[in-house]
Amino acid sequence: MFEFGQPWAFALLPLPLLARLLLPKSAPLGSALKVPYYGQLSQRRSSASRNWINLILLWLLWALLVAAAARPQWYGEPISQTTSARDLLLAVDISGSMETPDMLLQGRAVARITAVKKVVGEFVERRKGDRLGLVLFGSRAYLQAPLTFDRQAVDTLLQEAQIGFAGQGTAIGDAIGLSIKRLTQRPAEQRVLILLTDGANNAGEVQPLKAAELANQAGVTIYTIGVGAAEMVQPGLLGSRFGARRINPSRDLDSKTLQAIADATGGQYFRAHNPEELANIYAELDRLQPVEQEAASYRPLKSLFIWPLGLALLLAALWGLVPLLLGLVNRPVPTTSARETTSRSSSL
Repeated sequence: MFEFGQPWAFALLPLPLLARLLLPKSAPLGSALKVPYYGQLSQRRSSASRNWINLILLWLLWALLVAAAARPQWYGEPISQTTSARDLLLAVDISGSMETPDMLLQGRAVARITAVKKVVGEFVERRKGDRLGLVLFGSRAYLQAPLTFDRQAVDTLLQEAQIGFAGQGTAIGDAIGLSIKRLTQRPAEQRVLILLTDGANNAGEVQPLKAAELANQAGVTIYTIGVGAAEMVQPGLLGSRFGARRINPSRDLDSKTLQAIADATGGQYFRAHNPEELANIYAELDRLQPVEQEAASYRPLKSLFIWPLGLALLLAALWGLVPLLLGLVNRPVPTTSARETTSRSSSL
């Protein structure tokens, strides 16, 4: 839709006419420097200014300048954008134990981190409308992706995460503390942290339960997920079945502390033994923390003032150059006198 941002500017259209009628005429000024050629040009320009065609061009030039000042603009079709008041951080464990190959994905044993990347990546894709962020932690915790609506960027950074980047330990308390700091920097009606780990807190400076207490005070809800199979067959000598034994690869998982963290902040604790259970957990989180459905719309705005302004500048340039060009074309050619011609002929 086309409209003018400042239509009152058109009230300036009669200003040159009012100035011509109301202001006294100035007395003509004499020339300080006598240049015959430019004097002829100035006389031509003075006579041309009284020409009706020239007057119309000047009025058109003024009208274009006024139209540019009125800010012509074009509004596009409305575009809807889902809005949300929720900030959601994903804290993912990338300690050395996350490399344990006790997850079956499409019939093939894969590392825990591989299954987590797949399931969490699908969860991120579904969270259209939330501000998402990513915290990775091992012996240390660091912010990999700040809170953003760019879900693709968050997923890419998650897929690029490597085991051991943050150390081999598990700093659950530090991960919660860092997440609280990032979540409370921006106002939001809901602040949610989903923390996934396969071990117990054995690194860092902040104790998990103390961090959970701080999270509760900051209004952060924490959902904790413990990942890892309950049983795994460890191959025998040289990978053969001889001497193979069954072990519990999740013996270091501190489910009690993860449950206490969730209870202290109004969240829930989930246990995932395989990728299917992990996918069901994130589907449940979708239900517990649904994406906001309210949508805000905006209309893209394109400013068009450059067109009348550019046309006005072009007309002004032509109005100034045409008299000069006409003066060059109409410049009288010097003629040779008869006396000079006779003298030249006699000399030859």
